[in-house]
Amino acid sequence: MAERTNQPITRAKTARPRRSKTEQAPVSAPLDRVAELEALSALAARRIAIEGIDPEIDGGRFPAKAVVGQPATIEADIFPDGHEVIDAALLTRPKGTESWTETPFAILVNDRWRAEFTFPENRMYEFTIIAWRDLYATWRKEVMKKHAAGLDITLELEEGRQIIESAATQSAHASETDRAALDALLTAFEGVTENEDCLSLLTDRTIIEVMKRAGLRTDLTVYERILEIFVDRRAAAFSAWYELMPRSQSGDTEVHGTFDDVIKRLPYVRDLGFDVLYFPPIHPIGRTNRKGRNNTLTPGPDDPGSPYAIGSEDGGHDAIHPELGSFEDFARLVAAARAHGLEIALDFAIQCSPDHPWIKEHPDWFDWRPDGTIKFAENPPKKYEDIVNVHFYRKAIPDLWYALRDIVLFWIERGVTIFRVDNPHTKPFPFWEWMIADVRARHPEAIFLAEAFTRPKVMKRLAKVGFSQSYSYFTWRNLKWELEQYLTELTTEDCRHYMRPNFFANTPDINPVYLQHSGRPGFQARLILAATLAGNYGIYNGFEISEAAAVPGKEEYLNSEKYEIRVWDFDQPDNIGWDIRLINRLRREHEALQHFTNLKFYTAWNENVIYYGKASTEGTELFLFHVCLDPHNAQDTHFEVPLWEFGLPDDGTVDVEDMVSGNRFTWTGKVHQLRLDPHHKPYAIWRLTAPGAHR
Repeated sequence: MAERTNQPITRAKTARPRRSKTEQAPVSAPLDRVAELEALSALAARRIAIEGIDPEIDGGRFPAKAVVGQPATIEADIFPDGHEVIDAALLTRPKGTESWTETPFAILVNDRWRAEFTFPENRMYEFTIIAWRDLYATWRKEVMKKHAAGLDITLELEEGRQIIESAATQSAHASETDRAALDALLTAFEGVTENEDCLSLLTDRTIIEVMKRAGLRTDLTVYERILEIFVDRRAAAFSAWYELMPRSQSGDTEVHGTFDDVIKRLPYVRDLGFDVLYFPPIHPIGRTNRKGRNNTLTPGPDDPGSPYAIGSEDGGHDAIHPELGSFEDFARLVAAARAHGLEIALDFAIQCSPDHPWIKEHPDWFDWRPDGTIKFAENPPKKYEDIVNVHFYRKAIPDLWYALRDIVLFWIERGVTIFRVDNPHTKPFPFWEWMIADVRARHPEAIFLAEAFTRPKVMKRLAKVGFSQSYSYFTWRNLKWELEQYLTELTTEDCRHYMRPNFFANTPDINPVYLQHSGRPGFQARLILAATLAGNYGIYNGFEISEAAAVPGKEEYLNSEKYEIRVWDFDQPDNIGWDIRLINRLRREHEALQHFTNLKFYTAWNENVIYYGKASTEGTELFLFHVCLDPHNAQDTHFEVPLWEFGLPDDGTVDVEDMVSGNRFTWTGKVHQLRLDPHHKPYAIWRLTAPGAHR
């Protein structure tokens, strides 16, 4: 149980022995000698080692991440010299406050200690660790050994009484109730003459508990750093995203969609079970070098252009494309979405059209060529003549930084607190660190998703500097060993403390090769993998109808919605809406599926069948998943039932519910067999319950 304390973190100092009147310090003691003695005293006071803190991101350079209302685990190696008993505690507090909350550590094994703390608020917290020698516990251990050996313990009993007396009179953290209990013990001790009775008094279970709380903390050692942990709201760690383009919601390719058209689509999105509705940029689109259909450089007069070419005479990042509607219409959409249990997420794409107002108002924010023309965002062989990039230094700092920060604040004021950030890896790390921290200081509920399909270390750095969620390599991990290796890295290595992946199965930019050739079974398999391997996942509309038409030889959609208005027919034979509703319902209803790092892989003897599970926090419920990675052929496999997770022997019996069909039965023994036919159902979902648990 956490204990509230106002005790400051101070570095323990060893008191220097007093000199007699005849032994005075030299009148002119060298300053280096004084400094040396002070350093020696400080070092001597740090008698207990505290190291191997987990989490501690880059030596405390960056905060770890946690979620409101979910226990966070802190571990450390804590040990003293010699054989004395020690104790330790975790100190936590909201950043900017003085009072610490103290939570006891418990020893695990090999000097490894663990504490759990549930952070109550969405904000930045600080934590550190303290440890001390427990003189009473050390005395109790030694006196019990001597007593068992039949040795005289008269002096030891007096030593124990003195330790308790010191706690009663000197402990700064003893409560009045605990002091009263210790005073009562000391009074009772005075009237007892037999050593056996004295020992019983001094080692009474109640006194043991009191002394653990109130005993003197000898050689109190404080970890040398105060670490940070940002506590997000739940949606940062558990969410289901659905992406659509508002301009394609009219039902007519000749009519530009509006926010009111999107409002009509809200019941559909919520019925599928999603909780975040994400839009690509909704700002005015420039006309200079506008792209035509299928990314051509020769648009027709009515081609709408790419929404990522932001800015025109109608405004920039703080404006709405006129054909979508007004700010009043947008406010109505945000309110309607909220009424359907949906949050609106917007794209924060920093690039600009050559027509963006900033180019005339702030030319110093852009790069210019020697001939006086503006430099386009080229990435050969890709052509991006319809956009230009800002630069972040020279005369652009700090005004550009403030302007970009203010855009985020602008949309937060209009009810949007989730942002998918386009290509953050091409912008400076210091900018993101500053901007996200500044926004969160005002709005800790803000969530930032990094759309950064980039190098591993760059991706992780973005997570460290503040991004709440991260795109990942899931989109290209198709084989069993690839998925197991990648997920093991994400869930067990240090990155688990700061990087939360969002497993998007497809995006407007990426039509994965696997899906181009898999048909409906591949979409079903990738859906289940995305939704159950990660806490956050998403799909771009068209996924539910197994849309896979591609530009030949590329991971791009043919007739991409990025360059034209589309009409979608969601009543097609390859629709997987039933599967989407099923898995989103299971995610909402079962706590085991709402976490990420509880993932475990189990043994299935077929490389085309991946097999994994997630257990509830209490351990009473275990979900198992089999997914066929071959979208064309039926696969048979033997697999191990992890009976050991419930403490059952290899021939034990466990209750099972088939979450797809609803059938209930039992499995007896560890090895069973399964056949997955992708043309029937390429996955199986089992719910196992612990013996005696409520089903």
